[in-house]
Amino acid sequence: MTRVAIIAAMADELKPLVRGWKRESRNGVRLWRWRHGEGEWIAALAGIGTDAAARALAEIEGSGRVDALLSTGWAGALRGEIETGRAYGVREVVDARTGERFPAAAQPGGCLLVTSDRVAGPEEKGRLAATFGADLVDMEAAGIARLAGTRGIPFYCVKGVSDGPADRLPDMNGFISADGQFHLGRFVLHVLVRPGYWPTLARLRRLAEKSTQGIRDSVLGILDGGGTLRDSQARTDSQR
Repeated sequence: MTRVAIIAAMADELKPLVRGWKRESRNGVRLWRWRHGEGEWIAALAGIGTDAAARALAEIEGSGRVDALLSTGWAGALRGEIETGRAYGVREVVDARTGERFPAAAQPGGCLLVTSDRVAGPEEKGRLAATFGADLVDMEAAGIARLAGTRGIPFYCVKGVSDGPADRLPDMNGFISADGQFHLGRFVLHVLVRPGYWPTLARLRRLAEKSTQGIRDSVLGILDGGGTLRDSQARTDSQR
């Protein structure tokens, strides 16, 4: 049986993909499982950042071998030609902290993604684009790619674009705990008294939700009907 681990940071990133899957929670990790033929897909999340992604994978591995790793969820666009509300396949991930680069399987012509340890605002997005030549930024993919490399298994990456290079949001970094949990209640209270952010947040929420359908379609383009992995002809992106 082929077991594919799908790692995200937040439950809303996975909603269209895992609808109808068996759901459980263990040791602070949320899990969704789907068995099909000789394959099993297991989606998991433990929070934001590479440490949380590692905890999610460890929980999956506690019940058996993993044959491939797929990183998914939302990312920010670093270039104007990258469309918000759309999902993109990723061909390579670079760690902004170390400069390490990790190729992704079955994504020819895909985007270059850089992983940062902080939520990036417009100025930081510009710096990351200039420094690494990247198209997208997230907070987990490089860590997941590194874990795949140490295990000698294929790494795949699909990201939905939630915000553009010039979108200015409240600084979210102060609402992310050391263990990767996003304190939504505190964030909501913060923005309630800052109405200038409301239109942007509402628009970006709609775009993020739209991109999750593209994530679903792209991930299912990589995984075949038997629960195993398609070959290098897998789709690299989708658009709703």
